[in-house]
Amino acid sequence: MDNILDVTQQLIEYSATIAVLGVSVSVMILLYRAIKGPTNPDRAVALDIIGINLMALAGIIAVLLVTTKFNDVILLIGILLFIGTVALAKFLEKGVIIERDMD
Repeated sequence: MDNILDVTQQLIEYSATIAVLGVSVSVMILLYRAIKGPTNPDRAVALDIIGINLMALAGIIAVLLVTTKFNDVILLIGILLFIGTVALAKFLEKGVIIERDMD
């Protein structure tokens, strides 16, 4: 029985290492897209996906550390990403985020 647990633990560690490497490569490619993107919407999408990858890294770390403490961090990052995406989309569409009508 202990052998099965050891194999499972090693499998989780190997899988997490491969996942971290994959997410890291993805972030590097997305950083290039965020800097060199041909248009502003491309940059916005790249920044949004970088945030999603940050959520994935927090989830992988939570699995490796065998804790649920990172769940709040993941939810907070998700909420902030949503607010940022909505604000950026409004800015790209109208040019302002907060409209101030003084009528």
